[in-house]
Parts: sequence; C-alpha cells; structure tokens
Amino acid sequence: MGFKDIVKADVHNIFLNLEEFADTHIVNGNEMPVLIDNNEQIEREKRINQNTDGIYTNQRLIYVAASDFGPLPKQGSLLTLDKRIFRVEDAIDEDGVYSITLEANRA
Repeated sequence: MGFKDIVKADVHNIFLNLEEFADTHIVNGNEMPVLIDNNEQIEREKRINQNTDGIYTNQRLIYVAASDFGPLPKQGSLLTLDKRIFRVEDAIDEDGVYSITLEANRA
C-alpha cells in the first residue's frame, strides 16, 4: 500500500471517523460524516472584520470527504447544512477532504 492509498483510507478511518472527530449531518440532502471546525473558524474570524452596519456574518468551516460530497462546490454557490442555507465562501480540496467555508448573513 502506497502513501497516497494510506492517506485516502485515513479520510474515513481517522479524520472523518464518527466515533472520534466527525458527526453525521445532512449536506445538500445527503447524510454524511462532517467535521465542523469551530476553533479554526474563530481564528479566521479574528483576521476579518465581521460587523458592518448591524449585519453580521454567520460562518461555518466544515470538512467532508470528497467521495461523499461529489464535485468541489464553486465559490458563491448555495449549500444546505442541516436545513440551513449557506453560501460557499471558499472551498479547497485537501487530498480527498474538502475544506468548505460557509457563510450566511444575519441582520
């Protein structure tokens, strides 16, 4: 088994393991393991001014397996996470795991 094969296996066996890190969520109508990273999101928010004229941005940083999700979502597209609609702010393929920053404006 090569290194790339080991990394691919680790996506579900370790990183998105439902007994360790991930939880089951509904993404675009499909149930899948999702890791919601609140700590990294807090660090990112510190670097960006979120408040503008009484509107704040509700953001989520999620990690999902590319094999579960499908094609990498485009920036600006809509994504539903547990019946809440978000706009994709950013999406990166990190060796079979998508890092997706979601955003929703709230007044």
